[in-house]
Amino acid sequence: MARDDYDEAAPDSQWDRRVRGETGPEQLDRNLTGLLQELRVVQTGVQLLTGFLLTLPFQARFESVSVAMRVVYLVVVVASIAATVFLTAPVAAHRLLFRRHRLESVVAAAHYYALTGLLLLGVALTGVAVLIFDTVVGPVAGVIAGVGFAALFTGLWVVYPWWQRRHR
Repeated sequence: MARDDYDEAAPDSQWDRRVRGETGPEQLDRNLTGLLQELRVVQTGVQLLTGFLLTLPFQARFESVSVAMRVVYLVVVVASIAATVFLTAPVAAHRLLFRRHRLESVVAAAHYYALTGLLLLGVALTGVAVLIFDTVVGPVAGVIAGVGFAALFTGLWVVYPWWQRRHR
């Protein structure tokens, strides 16, 4: 899709033009700025989480972790590293495509990278809760914490925003 076609293709573009007085490129600039600001919020947290997780196997107590919790740990590490990759990918894409007049593709890809990164972050944080509750209180508490946090993330990060989208 050409940059000039952006106004006609995006459903909110006409509203942005009428209410904000934005052109297609101005809307893309605003969308990228907003997205990068959102990513700043989560990037530091996911990077700290990943760094912390990478130190755990080197702790003396890690040897006593059950096989099941080691599997959970590995899933959490994979999700956390993958979340880091997806949440930082928009910055890399923007840098590589800077001054190449590809802002529309950067914004579109960054949107999907961010959604995927948030999904993976939710998986990682849920898994961390399982690991912590299992270690501190026991396996039943770990399962309850995992289900509870999975429901919390799903409700606040998916269901409620989706409901808002459908019911303006």
